[in-house]
Amino acid sequence: MTSGYIAIDWGSTNLRAWHYRDGVCVDSRQTAAGVTRLNGKSPQAVFDEVTHGWREQDTPVLMAGMVGSNAGWKIAPYLPCPAPFASLSQQLTPVLDKVWIIPGLSVQHDDNCNVMRGEETQLLGAKTLSPAPLYIMPGTHCKWVHADERTVQDFRTVMTGELHHLLLNYSLIGAGLPEQKESFSAFNAGLERGINDRDLLPRLFEVRAAHVLGGLPREEVSEFLSGLLIGNEAAAMTRHYALDNQQPVTLVANPSLSRRYVTALSLLGFRTKVLDGDEAFQAGIRSIANAVAN
Repeated sequence: MTSGYIAIDWGSTNLRAWHYRDGVCVDSRQTAAGVTRLNGKSPQAVFDEVTHGWREQDTPVLMAGMVGSNAGWKIAPYLPCPAPFASLSQQLTPVLDKVWIIPGLSVQHDDNCNVMRGEETQLLGAKTLSPAPLYIMPGTHCKWVHADERTVQDFRTVMTGELHHLLLNYSLIGAGLPEQKESFSAFNAGLERGINDRDLLPRLFEVRAAHVLGGLPREEVSEFLSGLLIGNEAAAMTRHYALDNQQPVTLVANPSLSRRYVTALSLLGFRTKVLDGDEAFQAGIRSIANAVAN
């Protein structure tokens, strides 16, 4: 174990940082200065502020996320899949002395063109904490990752979270709706529809029609739509990866999202192991910090 390091998750809209000594987090900081919200400051100025008082001369700093994109501080190349997990610590992009950005991952085939940046660090941690043949990383853009013990073989991205937001807020489906409320029954009804019907596009307008005609409570449209989209996603992706449902899959998500995906996968006959996203990220950074120290 390296004696100390700084971990930074630097996305588009937020930056979170943790200071570790002897494997223990001794301080953490958060700011809204994501790479698209620097407000005229340079990336180094933001970096200096968020690490102020933490850095000793030899303290390594590992950064992941959009900081390594073409909108960030310095471009960290994508590693093409299949990619060994070990390559994440072997192909770091230096920014300053003992400051590195972790590379992203990419897939480029005739039937699949994909990139990830930031999730690869969570993925490394998940592999350490809860190895599985498939990792599901829900969020705005959900990642479904096929891997073995040593290598990330392939992954795909499903824009379920973003699509839910756009449909509810900027389409006819959500026009004129009252404040939405949580409803397990509406979510489960949408989930069953999404799992059992592959024709998603025609079903989307039916969400609008259902609440206009009184078949769906207007304050439960968000929950039904969430279930419809997640159910369709889970059914499509488990078919694609032709999984053996005797092997549990690993979910990396916050509790609210993980509950929804656990329910969907359970209806499809799959068992799940759940990891918190921050826990997985920290485990991934720790693994890379140890590799750098050695």
